[in-house]
Amino acid sequence: MRRYNIFFLTIVSSCICFFLSEVGAQEVLSWQDCVKEAQKNHPDLISAKEVVNQFKADKAIAISTMLPQISTEVSQSASKSHLNNTTKTSAYGITAQQLLFDGLKTPYDIAAAAKNVKSSQYDYNVTSSDIRLRLRTAFAELLKAQELLTITDDILTRRKQNADLVGLLYEGGREHRGSLLTAQANLAQAEFDVTQARRTIDVAQRQLSKELGRAALKPIRVTGNLESINQNHERPHFEALAPDNPSLEVLIARKEAAQFSLKSAKAEFFPQVYANAQAGRTDSNWPPGNDEWLVGVTLTFPLFEGGRRWAAVSKARAALNQAQADERSGRDSVILTLEQAWTAWQNSMDTVAVLKKFLRATEERAKITRAQYSNGLISFDNWTIIEDNLVQAQKAFLDAQAAAVIAEAQWIQTQGGTLDHAE
Repeated sequence: MRRYNIFFLTIVSSCICFFLSEVGAQEVLSWQDCVKEAQKNHPDLISAKEVVNQFKADKAIAISTMLPQISTEVSQSASKSHLNNTTKTSAYGITAQQLLFDGLKTPYDIAAAAKNVKSSQYDYNVTSSDIRLRLRTAFAELLKAQELLTITDDILTRRKQNADLVGLLYEGGREHRGSLLTAQANLAQAEFDVTQARRTIDVAQRQLSKELGRAALKPIRVTGNLESINQNHERPHFEALAPDNPSLEVLIARKEAAQFSLKSAKAEFFPQVYANAQAGRTDSNWPPGNDEWLVGVTLTFPLFEGGRRWAAVSKARAALNQAQADERSGRDSVILTLEQAWTAWQNSMDTVAVLKKFLRATEERAKITRAQYSNGLISFDNWTIIEDNLVQAQKAFLDAQAAAVIAEAQWIQTQGGTLDHAE
């Protein structure tokens, strides 16, 4: 017997040590930890940043047109005429060209490029805002899964106690077999719920790991609570919030870029004037010894291009009309989305408050009816209904809490809250 006890204690100690080591192996993250890591590693954010860099490069390319264009050339050639005379020519020199006037086409191109940079920066904010929503959702889902495991463990313990109580009453002849089988079925359901909760944690960890931008999955545990950060119930002015939404700011910047692109297309009808300068040496031998230089002004004006410039203006005007229509539509959509998100958030918070009262009432009823059933004052059917209601109330309250946190995240996202959002 003593050997058995020692063996049993050894097994229990080993299990406890293993459990503690597994818990200790989990990485514990707060919400702020998740935000910082996503800001650094999320591939969507990195991609959006590189798009901004590309548009900045486009702006630099547009600006370069206004700067002097300088090139150098070295050449050596030989030619032969019909008289079998061979002529050799060696030359080197430097050429410079400066744009003097092009109908303001280049300044308009630069202004359009600057608006495209701003548009890409707003797109970056949109991406950051979407990532924050997904990250907050993943964080809440993992937190919910962790809480659900705790709840299902408690339910399993309760169902086990209930099954033991019904078994004792059945053995004493005070309960029938149907009640015993129902209690055992409830116990089996509780065991399955625990297993399911553990699997849900695995999925939630995978989801959060993805939104953190991690390449490999590691066990994660998050800290915090399923409560809304802001409990403000004051109805905001949605029209005033709309201009700060990055999705609308993108459309406004695109419209402004289209305005400059149209002006640039119209400027194609003006002549282009360049100042040219060239200096070098040429000779039949190398190195060449004869100096050459050239200074002048060049004016170019295409006379006929098959209607290309007219078509370019027509295309730019259509793009501007499209951008203006997109802005109007986008503004209306943003205002509607703001009101929908705020309403959903308010409803979810009110739902949490109501279900919290139901949970308290159900817990109190379950406490009373358990004592009543133990004393034979109520039937098993009445008791098990209240026990089932308690289980459902606990899960419903947890679901409502998570839904409220996600609804709040959606409200923040519709306002344009990015990963830099303070909360």
